[in-house]
Amino acid sequence: MKPKYKRILLKLSGEALMGEGSYGISRPTIEAIVAEIAGVARLGVEIGVVIGGGNIFRGVAPGAAGMDRATADYMGMLATIMNALALQDAMRQAGLASRVQSALNVEQVVEPYIRGKAIRYLEEGKVVIFAAGTGNPFFTTDTAAALRASEMGAEIVLKATKVDGVYTSDPKKDPTAKRYSRVSFDEAIQRNLKVMDATALTLCRDQRLPVNVFSIFRTGALGRVVAGEDEGTLVHV
Repeated sequence: MKPKYKRILLKLSGEALMGEGSYGISRPTIEAIVAEIAGVARLGVEIGVVIGGGNIFRGVAPGAAGMDRATADYMGMLATIMNALALQDAMRQAGLASRVQSALNVEQVVEPYIRGKAIRYLEEGKVVIFAAGTGNPFFTTDTAAALRASEMGAEIVLKATKVDGVYTSDPKKDPTAKRYSRVSFDEAIQRNLKVMDATALTLCRDQRLPVNVFSIFRTGALGRVVAGEDEGTLVHV
């Protein structure tokens, strides 16, 4: 398989790590995801990963009700660091070299985000896992993915979800829902297709950075996206 892209940014939601659970991390699920990533890395593709924290933070969210928004967002950022460490550990056991860089300084646990270092790691063939979002409250990890992809010079953002693309309506509720093979940024924004939040989508559009939404749970899907096959939904300029 010949990859279409040399450098990619993979956006993983925290919920993707839960498997069938309602919160937390499923080890078999994380190992399956790492196997998909390793397969693409072996093709020589340089991979950055931005990871969310919903699988951990939503488990404590009832206790965060009424909490100051910025405080809650910082708690979510800490959850992404926990997920990044779990992902790195699974990669190490799979023989895949990786580094975690955090937008929040927790230097006893992970190294801080330094753009030049991250680019060097990618060039060395290491997977770079970006934790703690942008390091700022009020911004989602989708926005962090768009930002890091732009900074790293990635050719595409791959948004891994539980659904195999973007649909005209919710496929779980509407059996007539159709999957978009391709859709423009402007159309996605106008139709409110919920590809990513508006800030992230606008940033990708302005940077002419395509986004492919696909299911991480379809075996081989990540490899097919990287090869440029019709997998998921491609959002383009």
